[in-house]
Amino acid sequence: MRTDEKTLQLVDIPKVLELIENECRSPLGVECLRQQGPFSSLEQVEERQALLNSFGKYEDVCGRLPWEKDLNPLGKLFEEAKVSGLLSGMELVQIRNMVGLAMRLREALVDRKESFPELYSLIRKIPDLSALFEDLHILADDGRLYDSASDLLGKLRTEHRNYSFKARKLAQNLVSNSSFSHMLQDKNIHYRKERIVLLVRQEYLNRFKGIVIDRSTTGNSLYMEPEGLIEINNKVSILKKEIEEEERRILQRLTREILEKQKPLERVEHILGLLDLLYALREVMKKHRWILPVMKNSPMFKLKGARHPLLGNLCVPIDIFCGTTFRQLVITGPNTGGKTVALKTVAVSLYLGWCGFPIPCSEGTEIGFVDWMLADIGDEQSIEQNLSTFSAHLTRLIEMLQKANKKSLLLLDELGAGTDPQEGAALGIAILDKLRAIGCLTLATTHHNLIKRYALTAKGVETASMEFDSKSLKPTFRLLMGMPGKSNALTIAKHLGMPEEIISKAKDVLLESYYGEEKLVEELHDKHMAIDRLREELKLKEMQLNRLKEELSKERTKLELERERILSEAKDEALEMIDEAQKLYQEMVGKIGVFNAKELHKSTEKGRQRMLKMKKNIHAREEVSIERAKAEEISTGDLVEIVGQSTKGTVEAIEEGKATLLCGSIKIEVQLNKLKLVKKREEVEDQTVPTIRGNFKKVSVPPSIMIRGMTVDEAMPEVELYLDRAFRAGYGEVTIIHGRGEGILRREVHALCKRLPYVTSFRLGEPAEGGIGVTVVSFR
Repeated sequence: MRTDEKTLQLVDIPKVLELIENECRSPLGVECLRQQGPFSSLEQVEERQALLNSFGKYEDVCGRLPWEKDLNPLGKLFEEAKVSGLLSGMELVQIRNMVGLAMRLREALVDRKESFPELYSLIRKIPDLSALFEDLHILADDGRLYDSASDLLGKLRTEHRNYSFKARKLAQNLVSNSSFSHMLQDKNIHYRKERIVLLVRQEYLNRFKGIVIDRSTTGNSLYMEPEGLIEINNKVSILKKEIEEEERRILQRLTREILEKQKPLERVEHILGLLDLLYALREVMKKHRWILPVMKNSPMFKLKGARHPLLGNLCVPIDIFCGTTFRQLVITGPNTGGKTVALKTVAVSLYLGWCGFPIPCSEGTEIGFVDWMLADIGDEQSIEQNLSTFSAHLTRLIEMLQKANKKSLLLLDELGAGTDPQEGAALGIAILDKLRAIGCLTLATTHHNLIKRYALTAKGVETASMEFDSKSLKPTFRLLMGMPGKSNALTIAKHLGMPEEIISKAKDVLLESYYGEEKLVEELHDKHMAIDRLREELKLKEMQLNRLKEELSKERTKLELERERILSEAKDEALEMIDEAQKLYQEMVGKIGVFNAKELHKSTEKGRQRMLKMKKNIHAREEVSIERAKAEEISTGDLVEIVGQSTKGTVEAIEEGKATLLCGSIKIEVQLNKLKLVKKREEVEDQTVPTIRGNFKKVSVPPSIMIRGMTVDEAMPEVELYLDRAFRAGYGEVTIIHGRGEGILRREVHALCKRLPYVTSFRLGEPAEGGIGVTVVSFR
């Protein structure tokens, strides 16, 4: 879809985009939003919608993707680097953090590419910058180079520390020496111009052997460098200069490496910006109830519950459509009644939809292909061109007519206004007729009755009006499709107390045919209002009926449960009686003795068989009851317990009388008649019930394990045992400290995490957590 800057300003697109911009977490997302415009093909829009859906699905299932604070565009850094050839340590750390985030994002999706293919297709485009990431780890988080950045730097810094220590020790000896201490203003060691000096009293200037470096603020004392410190201070200064030169050389080398990777880094920046934009769009969908529309290939739109986003919760939703059975829609209604807002709402919805963004509408909304979207809204006087309001509108209309085609959408506000009503209306009708011949979609608002009559009679043109409450004398901001607007001037005048004879005279002045049309429109409005009232009453009754159905269902469930409880108690009591009878039978056999057992057996065999039959009938009744209860009650997501065991789990699937349970990280299959309902899905706060993990105390397992310095053979058994204990202890997340080094332990830890079924995800630590030196593991 194409549009022009004037249309964007007229329909408030920049202000609407600010709502999305406010949800972005970084300037990268804001920059991506500002560069985003409407797509040119339906396939591109659907691809972006699929990406947004995949992003949202990942957040719902796996939680939020890794993110980094203080991400900024790299454009200025590249420009400065090309000019100076040198980036500061903090600027390089900023780039390292961005690369590190990209690496964590790749790791988060690599094992889930089948579940989130659209999101993975974006993440997989992140280039491999692991070598650059490792090279930049010679920098601390504050931008300072580590001593290990180069052998020479480490050597120079060690010498500098040694000589600085010697200089301080020598200065301390001088301060403590009684031959000098009386000449000093204080016994502190001071630094001036990066050299160690002592504060000497003014009167001892000529007696103290040394060089004056500075004067105190009071002027009563001097900062002097003792003769014995001059040589060692010189050495310290030389070493400091050599350190700065080596640091500069290292930073220049890293800067050159950054410039060599400019294109891959720009690709990373773009992908991170797009991910931030997707996050912002998801937040807008959740906070403002926006939806993704169904995209169509034909020029049309059907908006359900459309709202202008700048009006907030006070906005009255409208249903508006065009391009199905008609190509032009003429909207009439009172001033400030919402006509212009309706035009802007359509423009905003179509623009956002063709950007692949969610729109402020309800489900069922459809948006078709639009080649050009152009608008003429509001008072467009031009002082520079000395044009009146009417002339400015004409200039804009001529420009729009030149671009209009069958797949265009034109939004015309107050068509024919700004000049003589008769001539303006005639010109408006001629413009609408020309646009109807072109075949483009047209939305127009007007006050002219001639244009209203044209809309009622012309083929392919539909009318709509903004509702006006004649009792309160206020607009309701509801759009009535297919309903022409009626005049409210006489009604308002009457309510405000205008004398009746004046009202009657005004009616007589009106042409009879015109007034007859107004009466017809008024009758249509009254009928429409009556239909609306009936519709509201029907909706209320339907809600009451649904509530009664729900209450009846709950009552039925309650009675069934009570019935099952009574049957269960009766069954238990009957079984107890049968068991007592069997015990009594055994006691009688023992008392009578072996000689009478045969005769007793014959006499009691019928009774024993009867008891067994009773017991069998009770168990059969229990199984039937259980089968029926399971069929009626147990469903996916419910928390259940295996009968006769303490094992609990969540129902993941039900098929052919069997249920698949998730017990902790273990899946088992159980017959439905062996399950007992514990809680319905609505009552279960945690969908996974790890019963295995509930038998251990978390205090016995630390939240992290240190394996830095171990060999792989030493470390991996410890890590596997630790992760098993931490999972059983109920931890949601633990940390493995393996150090930076050459990355051998890190790779082995990651390989282990991929194999363990109870590990849902793992990632490198944030800078505040230890960065690349730690791995954070999350459990189910």
